[in-house]
Amino acid sequence: METRVLGQTGRRLSVVGFGGIVVKDTTPEEASQLVAEAVRRGVNYFDVAPSYGNAQERLGPALEPYRKDVFLACKTGERSRAGAQAELKQSLELLRTDHFDLYQLHGVTTMAEVEQIFAPGGAIEALLEARDKGQTRFLGFSAHSEEAALALMDRFSFDTILFPINWTCWFQTGFGPKVVERAHDKGMGILALKALAKRAWREGEPRAWPKCWYCPVESKEEAALALRFTLSKPVTAAVSPSHAELLWWACDAAGSLAPLTAAEEQELKRRSEGLEAIFPHSD
Repeated sequence: METRVLGQTGRRLSVVGFGGIVVKDTTPEEASQLVAEAVRRGVNYFDVAPSYGNAQERLGPALEPYRKDVFLACKTGERSRAGAQAELKQSLELLRTDHFDLYQLHGVTTMAEVEQIFAPGGAIEALLEARDKGQTRFLGFSAHSEEAALALMDRFSFDTILFPINWTCWFQTGFGPKVVERAHDKGMGILALKALAKRAWREGEPRAWPKCWYCPVESKEEAALALRFTLSKPVTAAVSPSHAELLWWACDAAGSLAPLTAAEEQELKRRSEGLEAIFPHSD
C-alpha cells in the first residue's frame, strides 16, 4: 500500500488507516484476525478513541504484536486538564502501550469547547504535559465543524488535523475546502474522516451498517471513487469507516491508487446531486 509523509512529523503512514470502531463488539479472536489482515495488507496507521465502545479493549491485545511497527493514534473527548489526563492514562493501559504516536482532542465542534480547551486547567495542558513526558510524540485534533477547526489551528501549532473530507459534503455543501487549505498552508499533517460516507440515513431506513451513523458508499466501485477523491487532496491518509467490509473496500482501492481524473470528479459531483450531506453548508 502507498504511504505518505504526515505533515512535518517525518512519519510515513499508509493511505488507509484502520478505524478502531472496526473491532468494536468483536471477539478478541476476531479483533486479532482483523488487525493481522490489515497489517498484512500494508496498513500501519491505527486510530481509536475511548468513545468507541470496547474498541480500545479489543484493539490493545490485537495490536500488541505489531506495536513497534505501527503508528497509533488515540483521542480524548475531555475538555479539562484533569479529565484528559485520566482518559490518557486509561487509554495507555487498555491499548497496552507506553506511548501514543499521536494524541488528539476528539470531535471539537463548538467555540465554547475551544475556549474550554485553552482556558486555565483546560485539556491543552494535559496534551502538552503528555508530550513532555513522552506519552505522545505528536499532538493533533479532530473536529466536526469548520469554525472549530479554523479556531484550533489559529490557537496552537498542532501537528495534525483529522477532519471530514468527503465528496458529497465537498460538492453539495462546500464543507471542507477552507479547512484543508488552511491546514495545508500551515504544513500540518492532514488526516481524513468520512471519506466513504455518502449521505445521511433516511428516516425509517433499514441500516445495513449499524456501526455507521451515516449511509456509506454502496459498492466497491463507488468506494474506490470516494477514496481517490479524498486522497487527491493534500491528505496523508483516510481512516476507514466502522465495518470491516468497508475497510477492505478501501484497502482494495488503495492497492491500485491512481489520481482522480477530471471526468471522474465530474461523475462524483453528478452522483452527489440530491443527496443529503452529513455535514452542513460552510459558513
